[in-house]
Amino acid sequence: MAAVAASCTSGADEDRPLSVSIGPTATQTSLLATTETTSDPATSDPATTVPPEDADPVDGEPEAGGVAVAGGDAGPDWLGSRVLPTTPDGVVVVPQTTPTELLDRRITAPSALPAPPDDRFAATIDPVDAEILARSTWEPGCPVEPEDLAYLTVSFWGFDGRAHTGELLVNATVATDVVQVFERLHDARFPIEEMRIVAAAELTAPPTGDGNNTTGFVCRPVVGGTTFSQHAYGLAVDINPFHNPYRRGDLILPELSAHYLDRSLDLPGMIEPTGVVVEAFTEIGWGWGGNWQSLEDYHHFSRNGR
Repeated sequence: MAAVAASCTSGADEDRPLSVSIGPTATQTSLLATTETTSDPATSDPATTVPPEDADPVDGEPEAGGVAVAGGDAGPDWLGSRVLPTTPDGVVVVPQTTPTELLDRRITAPSALPAPPDDRFAATIDPVDAEILARSTWEPGCPVEPEDLAYLTVSFWGFDGRAHTGELLVNATVATDVVQVFERLHDARFPIEEMRIVAAAELTAPPTGDGNNTTGFVCRPVVGGTTFSQHAYGLAVDINPFHNPYRRGDLILPELSAHYLDRSLDLPGMIEPTGVVVEAFTEIGWGWGGNWQSLEDYHHFSRNGR
Protein backbone atom coordinates (compact mmCIF):
# COMPACT_ATOMS: atom_id res chain seq x y z
CA MET A 1 0.00 0.00 0.00
CA ALA A 2 1.18 3.54 -0.71
CA ALA A 3 2.88 5.47 2.06
CA VAL A 4 0.61 7.46 4.38
CA ALA A 5 1.35 10.89 5.82
CA ALA A 6 -1.07 12.25 8.45
CA SER A 7 -1.47 15.69 9.97
CA CYS A 8 -3.84 17.05 12.58
CA THR A 9 -4.49 20.73 13.22
CA SER A 10 -3.58 22.09 16.62
CA GLY A 11 -6.27 21.63 19.24
CA ALA A 12 -8.29 19.20 17.10
CA ASP A 13 -10.45 16.63 18.82
CA GLU A 14 -8.42 13.42 19.06
CA ASP A 15 -11.50 11.40 18.08
CA ARG A 16 -11.75 13.15 14.72
CA PRO A 17 -10.14 11.46 11.71
CA LEU A 18 -6.70 12.70 10.85
CA SER A 19 -6.07 14.55 7.62
CA VAL A 20 -4.22 12.03 5.49
CA SER A 21 -2.62 12.06 2.06
CA ILE A 22 -1.90 8.76 0.36
CA GLY A 23 -0.06 8.44 -2.90
CA PRO A 24 3.25 9.08 -4.62
CA THR A 25 4.18 11.93 -2.24
CA ALA A 26 2.89 13.28 1.05
CA THR A 27 2.25 16.65 -0.59
CA GLN A 28 0.15 15.28 -3.45
CA THR A 29 -2.74 17.64 -4.26
CA SER A 30 -5.28 16.63 -4.28
CA LEU A 31 -32.27 -1.47 -1.23
CA LEU A 32 -36.26 -4.91 0.12
CA ALA A 33 -34.24 -6.73 2.75
CA THR A 34 -34.44 -8.61 6.04
CA THR A 35 -34.26 -6.64 9.27
CA GLU A 36 -30.81 -6.24 10.78
CA THR A 37 -30.05 -7.66 14.20
CA THR A 38 -30.07 -5.24 17.12
CA SER A 39 -26.35 -5.70 17.75
CA ASP A 40 -24.11 -2.69 17.26
CA PRO A 41 -22.71 -2.86 13.70
CA ALA A 42 -19.47 -1.39 14.92
CA THR A 43 -18.84 -4.42 17.15
CA SER A 44 -20.42 -7.21 15.11
CA ASP A 45 -18.20 -10.08 14.04
CA PRO A 46 -17.74 -9.86 10.26
CA ALA A 47 -17.12 -13.60 10.09
CA THR A 48 -20.53 -14.41 11.56
CA THR A 49 -23.15 -15.74 9.15
CA VAL A 50 -25.94 -13.16 9.12
CA PRO A 51 -29.03 -12.40 7.06
CA PRO A 52 -28.59 -9.94 4.18
CA GLU A 53 -29.16 -6.27 4.74
CA ASP A 54 -30.13 -4.01 1.89
CA ALA A 55 -29.62 -2.50 -1.53
CA ASP A 56 -29.01 1.00 -2.81
CA PRO A 57 -32.40 2.59 -3.49
CA VAL A 58 -31.23 5.37 -5.80
CA ASP A 59 -29.11 4.38 -7.14
CA GLY A 60 -16.49 -4.04 -13.33
CA GLU A 61 -14.78 -6.18 -13.22
CA PRO A 62 -12.90 -7.19 -16.39
CA GLU A 63 -11.94 -10.56 -14.93
CA ALA A 64 -10.31 -11.57 -18.19
CA GLY A 65 -7.22 -9.37 -18.26
CA GLY A 66 -8.24 -6.90 -15.56
CA VAL A 67 -7.73 -3.80 -17.72
CA ALA A 68 -10.10 -0.82 -17.83
CA VAL A 69 -11.64 -0.76 -21.29
CA ALA A 70 -11.50 2.09 -23.74
CA GLY A 71 -14.65 3.37 -25.38
CA GLY A 72 -16.45 4.80 -22.35
CA ASP A 73 -18.98 7.49 -23.24
CA ALA A 74 -21.59 9.73 -21.66
CA GLY A 75 -24.39 7.23 -22.25
CA PRO A 76 -27.81 7.86 -23.79
CA ASP A 77 -29.18 11.38 -23.41
CA TRP A 78 -32.19 10.08 -21.46
CA LEU A 79 -30.04 8.55 -18.71
CA GLY A 80 -31.31 9.54 -15.28
CA SER A 81 -34.33 11.42 -16.64
CA ARG A 82 -36.93 8.85 -17.71
CA VAL A 83 -39.17 8.14 -14.73
CA LEU A 84 -40.35 4.56 -14.47
CA PRO A 85 -44.08 3.72 -14.38
CA THR A 86 -45.42 3.14 -10.88
CA THR A 87 -48.61 1.88 -9.29
CA PRO A 88 -50.88 4.39 -7.49
CA ASP A 89 -49.03 3.66 -4.22
CA GLY A 90 -45.68 4.50 -5.79
CA VAL A 91 -44.31 1.00 -6.40
CA VAL A 92 -42.38 0.58 -9.66
CA VAL A 93 -44.21 -1.64 -12.12
CA VAL A 94 -42.28 -4.89 -12.67
CA PRO A 95 -40.69 -6.40 -14.54
CA GLN A 96 -38.56 -3.82 -16.31
CA THR A 97 -36.22 -4.81 -19.12
CA THR A 98 -32.74 -3.43 -19.67
CA PRO A 99 -32.59 -0.90 -22.53
CA THR A 100 -30.48 -1.95 -25.50
CA GLU A 101 -28.12 0.98 -24.92
CA LEU A 102 -27.23 -0.39 -21.47
CA LEU A 103 -26.72 -4.08 -22.30
CA ASP A 104 -22.95 -3.49 -22.29
CA ARG A 105 -22.72 -0.37 -20.17
CA ARG A 106 -19.39 1.47 -20.51
CA ILE A 107 -20.25 5.01 -19.47
CA THR A 108 -17.87 7.68 -18.24
CA ALA A 109 -19.76 9.93 -15.83
CA PRO A 110 -18.60 13.54 -15.37
CA SER A 111 -16.76 14.32 -12.15
CA ALA A 112 -16.57 17.55 -10.18
CA LEU A 113 -13.10 16.62 -8.95
CA PRO A 114 -9.92 17.13 -10.99
CA ALA A 115 -8.35 14.06 -12.54
CA PRO A 116 -5.20 12.75 -10.84
CA PRO A 117 -1.94 14.19 -12.19
CA ASP A 118 -0.75 10.80 -13.40
CA ASP A 119 -1.72 7.13 -13.44
CA ARG A 120 -0.42 6.37 -9.95
CA PHE A 121 -2.95 5.77 -7.17
CA ALA A 122 -3.63 8.76 -4.93
CA ALA A 123 -6.08 9.28 -2.09
CA THR A 124 -6.92 11.65 0.74
CA ILE A 125 -8.69 11.14 4.07
CA ASP A 126 -10.08 14.21 5.80
CA PRO A 127 -12.69 15.23 8.36
CA VAL A 128 -16.11 16.12 6.96
CA ASP A 129 -16.52 19.87 6.70
CA ALA A 130 -19.77 21.85 6.53
CA GLU A 131 -19.85 22.04 2.72
CA ILE A 132 -19.46 18.29 2.28
CA LEU A 133 -22.02 17.56 5.00
CA ALA A 134 -24.56 19.92 3.40
CA ARG A 135 -24.51 18.03 0.12
CA SER A 136 -24.82 14.61 1.77
CA THR A 137 -27.77 12.74 3.27
CA TRP A 138 -26.70 13.44 6.85
CA GLU A 139 -29.26 15.05 9.16
CA PRO A 140 -29.92 15.10 12.90
CA GLY A 141 -31.15 11.66 13.94
CA CYS A 142 -28.71 9.73 11.76
CA PRO A 143 -26.92 7.00 13.75
CA VAL A 144 -23.53 8.70 13.36
CA GLU A 145 -22.37 12.23 14.01
CA PRO A 146 -20.43 14.23 11.38
CA GLU A 147 -17.24 13.75 13.38
CA ASP A 148 -17.71 9.96 13.09
CA LEU A 149 -17.33 10.18 9.31
CA ALA A 150 -14.36 10.71 7.02
CA TYR A 151 -14.26 12.25 3.55
CA LEU A 152 -12.22 10.22 1.07
CA THR A 153 -10.98 11.00 -2.40
CA VAL A 154 -9.52 8.09 -4.36
CA SER A 155 -8.19 7.47 -7.85
CA PHE A 156 -10.12 5.01 -10.01
CA TRP A 157 -10.15 3.87 -13.61
CA GLY A 158 -13.14 4.79 -15.74
CA PHE A 159 -14.63 2.88 -18.64
CA ASP A 160 -12.79 5.33 -20.89
CA GLY A 161 -9.47 3.79 -19.85
CA ARG A 162 -8.46 6.96 -17.99
CA ALA A 163 -7.79 7.74 -14.35
CA HIS A 164 -10.42 9.75 -12.46
CA THR A 165 -10.92 11.02 -8.91
CA GLY A 166 -13.95 9.96 -6.89
CA GLU A 167 -15.27 10.85 -3.45
CA LEU A 168 -16.81 8.82 -0.64
CA LEU A 169 -18.05 9.31 2.90
CA VAL A 170 -17.32 6.39 5.23
CA ASN A 171 -17.05 5.77 8.94
CA ALA A 172 -13.72 7.18 10.13
CA THR A 173 -12.87 3.85 11.77
CA VAL A 174 -12.74 2.11 8.37
CA ALA A 175 -11.35 4.92 6.21
CA THR A 176 -7.85 3.49 5.84
CA ASP A 177 -9.21 0.02 5.05
CA VAL A 178 -11.54 1.39 2.38
CA VAL A 179 -8.67 3.29 0.77
CA GLN A 180 -6.73 0.02 0.71
CA VAL A 181 -9.59 -1.59 -1.21
CA PHE A 182 -9.68 1.14 -3.83
CA GLU A 183 -5.93 1.00 -4.21
CA ARG A 184 -6.30 -2.69 -5.07
CA LEU A 185 -9.05 -1.90 -7.60
CA HIS A 186 -6.93 0.86 -9.12
CA ASP A 187 -3.93 -1.46 -9.44
CA ALA A 188 -6.15 -4.01 -11.21
CA ARG A 189 -7.63 -1.27 -13.43
CA PHE A 190 -11.11 -2.34 -12.43
CA PRO A 191 -13.48 0.13 -14.18
CA ILE A 192 -15.91 2.25 -12.16
CA GLU A 193 -18.51 4.53 -13.75
CA GLU A 194 -19.10 7.12 -11.07
CA MET A 195 -18.11 7.78 -7.46
CA ARG A 196 -19.70 10.71 -5.64
CA ILE A 197 -21.58 11.59 -2.46
CA VAL A 198 -25.31 10.87 -2.52
CA ALA A 199 -27.49 13.96 -2.01
CA ALA A 200 -30.59 13.96 0.19
CA ALA A 201 -32.87 14.80 -2.74
CA GLU A 202 -31.93 11.54 -4.43
CA LEU A 203 -33.59 9.50 -1.69
CA THR A 204 -37.04 10.81 -2.62
CA ALA A 205 -36.54 11.45 -6.33
CA PRO A 206 -38.85 9.66 -8.82
CA PRO A 207 -37.25 6.33 -9.82
CA THR A 208 -35.39 6.11 -13.12
CA GLY A 209 -33.87 2.69 -12.42
CA ASP A 210 -30.57 3.40 -14.18
CA GLY A 211 -28.26 4.76 -11.45
CA ASN A 212 -24.73 3.40 -11.16
CA ASN A 213 -23.04 5.42 -8.41
CA THR A 214 -20.33 3.79 -6.30
CA THR A 215 -20.90 5.14 -2.81
CA GLY A 216 -20.51 4.62 0.93
CA PHE A 217 -22.43 6.59 3.58
CA VAL A 218 -26.14 7.13 2.89
CA CYS A 219 -28.38 7.90 5.87
CA ARG A 220 -31.42 5.75 5.18
CA PRO A 221 -33.21 2.67 6.52
CA VAL A 222 -32.89 -0.78 5.02
CA VAL A 223 -35.01 -1.32 1.93
CA GLY A 224 -38.55 -2.12 2.98
CA GLY A 225 -37.77 -1.68 6.68
CA THR A 226 -37.31 0.86 9.44
CA THR A 227 -33.93 -0.04 10.96
CA PHE A 228 -30.88 1.81 9.69
CA SER A 229 -28.89 0.42 6.81
CA GLN A 230 -25.19 -0.26 7.28
CA HIS A 231 -24.72 2.60 4.82
CA ALA A 232 -26.20 4.92 7.47
CA TYR A 233 -23.26 4.02 9.74
CA GLY A 234 -20.73 4.53 6.95
CA LEU A 235 -19.86 0.84 7.20
CA ALA A 236 -20.95 -0.30 3.73
CA VAL A 237 -19.86 0.40 0.17
CA ASP A 238 -21.72 -0.26 -3.10
CA ILE A 239 -19.71 -0.81 -6.29
CA ASN A 240 -21.23 -0.25 -9.77
CA PRO A 241 -24.82 -1.14 -8.74
CA PHE A 242 -26.11 -1.35 -12.31
CA HIS A 243 -23.46 -3.87 -13.31
CA ASN A 244 -24.05 -5.76 -10.06
CA PRO A 245 -27.77 -5.68 -9.21
CA TYR A 246 -29.78 -6.53 -6.13
CA ARG A 247 -32.54 -9.13 -6.52
CA ARG A 248 -35.11 -10.51 -4.14
CA GLY A 249 -38.03 -12.25 -5.79
CA ASP A 250 -39.18 -10.03 -8.64
CA LEU A 251 -37.63 -6.91 -7.09
CA ILE A 252 -34.50 -5.79 -8.93
CA LEU A 253 -32.47 -2.71 -8.03
CA PRO A 254 -31.60 -0.69 -10.02
CA GLU A 255 -34.84 -1.56 -11.78
CA LEU A 256 -33.44 -1.52 -15.34
CA SER A 257 -30.42 -3.72 -14.58
CA ALA A 258 -32.04 -7.16 -15.05
CA HIS A 259 -29.67 -8.04 -17.90
CA TYR A 260 -26.77 -8.06 -15.44
CA LEU A 261 -28.37 -10.75 -13.31
CA ASP A 262 -26.79 -13.15 -15.80
CA ARG A 263 -23.49 -13.44 -13.97
CA SER A 264 -21.93 -15.42 -16.81
CA LEU A 265 -21.76 -12.29 -18.99
CA ASP A 266 -18.20 -11.45 -17.87
CA LEU A 267 -18.57 -7.79 -18.90
CA PRO A 268 -16.37 -4.95 -17.59
CA GLY A 269 -17.74 -3.54 -14.35
CA MET A 270 -19.09 -6.85 -13.06
CA ILE A 271 -17.94 -8.30 -9.73
CA GLU A 272 -16.90 -11.96 -9.79
CA PRO A 273 -16.77 -14.28 -6.74
CA THR A 274 -13.05 -14.91 -7.24
CA GLY A 275 -12.22 -11.47 -8.65
CA VAL A 276 -10.27 -8.53 -7.30
CA VAL A 277 -13.25 -6.68 -5.74
CA VAL A 278 -14.38 -9.56 -3.51
CA GLU A 279 -10.75 -10.37 -2.78
CA ALA A 280 -9.94 -6.79 -1.74
CA PHE A 281 -12.93 -6.48 0.60
CA THR A 282 -12.30 -9.93 2.05
CA GLU A 283 -8.77 -8.85 2.94
CA ILE A 284 -10.18 -6.11 5.21
CA GLY A 285 -12.73 -8.50 6.75
CA TRP A 286 -15.86 -7.27 4.94
CA GLY A 287 -18.67 -9.47 3.61
CA TRP A 288 -20.23 -9.51 0.14
CA GLY A 289 -23.96 -9.49 -0.63
CA GLY A 290 -23.32 -11.81 -3.56
CA ASN A 291 -22.78 -14.64 -1.06
CA TRP A 292 -26.17 -14.29 0.61
CA GLN A 293 -28.59 -17.20 0.42
CA SER A 294 -32.08 -15.65 0.47
CA LEU A 295 -31.31 -12.95 -2.11
CA GLU A 296 -28.44 -11.53 -4.15
CA ASP A 297 -26.94 -8.09 -3.64
CA TYR A 298 -23.95 -8.17 -5.94
CA HIS A 299 -22.89 -4.54 -5.45
CA HIS A 300 -22.98 -4.46 -1.65
CA PHE A 301 -20.06 -4.89 0.79
CA SER A 302 -20.21 -4.24 4.52
CA ARG A 303 -18.05 -4.61 7.59
CA ASN A 304 -20.47 -6.86 9.46
CA GLY A 305 -21.63 -8.80 6.39
CA ARG A 306 -25.14 -7.30 6.40
